[in-house]
Amino acid sequence: MTCPFCNIPESDRLLETDLLFGFFDRYPVSPGHFLLVPHRHVATWFDTTHEERAALMGAIDDAVAIITSRTEHRPDGYNVGFNSGEAAGQTVMHFHLHVIPRFHGDIDDPRGGIRGAIPHRRIYEIEDPP
Repeated sequence: MTCPFCNIPESDRLLETDLLFGFFDRYPVSPGHFLLVPHRHVATWFDTTHEERAALMGAIDDAVAIITSRTEHRPDGYNVGFNSGEAAGQTVMHFHLHVIPRFHGDIDDPRGGIRGAIPHRRIYEIEDPP
């Protein structure tokens, strides 16, 4: 199977450095959903080098700037993260970091954010100390 990220046309790459490139997700979960991908084809975050990790983290601000400058939407927040391995929901085995804009009202109750990966664990109550 051909890797869909290795074949992203240069014209779709809105951000590019020696170590990574970025583009709007073709299957966005919200308007402006952006992906950051290392040039080197590796499956997970844990396969990336320290240099790639630093570049990916540093590119998040650039992705946010692109999202806000290239869309009519002004996000109220962001979820930033990745899936690592099939058990975690990874479907494209070329590492990619999601920068997902969030908007007030996009879901009824956003509490728990990324914890929604396991829905019944998303919302929790903080107990008062004894």
